[in-house]
Amino acid sequence: MQSDLQARLFDAIDAAFDQQVAFLSDLTAFPSTRGKEQAAQDFMAHALTARGYELDRWQIDVADIQHLPGFSPVLGSYEDAVNVVGSHRSKTKTGRSLILNGHIDVVPEGPLDMWDSPPYEPRVEGGWLYGRGGGDMKAGLASNLFAMDALAACGLAPAADVFYQSVVEEECTGNGALACLARGYKADAALIPEPFSEKLVTAQLGVLWFQVHLKGRPTHVAYAGSGANAIEAAIPLIKALHEMEHRWNAVENRPDDYAHMDHALNLNVAKIQGGDWTSSVPAWAVFDVRMAIFPGQSIAAAKTEIESVILDAARENDFLRNSLPEIVYHGFEAEGYALSQDSSERARSAIDALDNAHQAATGTDLKKAAITATTDARFFGLYADTPALVYGPRAEAIHGFNERVELESMRRVTKATASFIARWCGTEEI
Repeated sequence: MQSDLQARLFDAIDAAFDQQVAFLSDLTAFPSTRGKEQAAQDFMAHALTARGYELDRWQIDVADIQHLPGFSPVLGSYEDAVNVVGSHRSKTKTGRSLILNGHIDVVPEGPLDMWDSPPYEPRVEGGWLYGRGGGDMKAGLASNLFAMDALAACGLAPAADVFYQSVVEEECTGNGALACLARGYKADAALIPEPFSEKLVTAQLGVLWFQVHLKGRPTHVAYAGSGANAIEAAIPLIKALHEMEHRWNAVENRPDDYAHMDHALNLNVAKIQGGDWTSSVPAWAVFDVRMAIFPGQSIAAAKTEIESVILDAARENDFLRNSLPEIVYHGFEAEGYALSQDSSERARSAIDALDNAHQAATGTDLKKAAITATTDARFFGLYADTPALVYGPRAEAIHGFNERVELESMRRVTKATASFIARWCGTEEI
């Protein structure tokens, strides 16, 4: 890559950085939790249209994707699930094509009184932008967009097709990214700027979500001994699941990417509901669980073991053995993905291009790490033969209170992304 072009790209990003921060602030102000993403997607669609990209905005139809590998089961309606893609169509098509992917959905903010400032009133302080979703991952969406803007500011465009994707559902199923594949968006590589501190993600875990439904025997609390408490019955089942979690994390079960981690797989009992009246023994309970799996670990085998663990524990309970729990899968049914296992020339070339771009932007070598979460990278890597590079800015307290993203890190990632696009796709005059 010509050094003068790289300098021009970096100068263009610096010149527009205040505008980029303002864009991120405006985007973070949208409370785009699941089912409420449409206004934020309208904002993204306007930004892409204003830049001259070919716009595709569509409502996801479950019937179009439910038969595809990687689909995660859903319980609710998809009438409010909308994806946005802006396409740059190259004139020369002499380079390699690219997907720039990011998700618009954010997780719920939790009790507002536990935030130092309102989560959807973004503020900049001490070099950080605070707000729900600013780090995870609206800063990445801004980075992708303004990296492309830098090329345009230099009078250039990628010499290959580039598909800018703003997707929903990443935080609960990943079906938004899957819907992009089903719609025909394919490329030679994908870049996803999730907030992992300017490191390249070499491996990510898979995730399973499920609910356990329990039924008890209601009675007046004065005669509690004759009833069966559905909430208390959940306790030994949860204990059995944590024992399973411990077994799955055993040294002999860890793939190479996770050999150094004592506890990569985390089970989370995230929500519990039950009962109808304080003076009645609860007749029902439901608890929601998230469990991780390693790359290469079979989802079918994991589900079989989960069900066996729950039912075996239930049979130890005098009441539950005659009223066995029901296990319902919803949300994530995601396989793990390891970029490190992709030995293709395209993967090596993409990683090299990002490494060189990162060095140019930061002056340091690109660090690599396996993560204990999942991202949409799995769809491209596992089901579309597309190396997926997860590389984004530094953020803190994602999914927590006072979520924040470091703005200088976003600047560096934007520069690295612009340099990567020029290296991977090549350039042509506008």
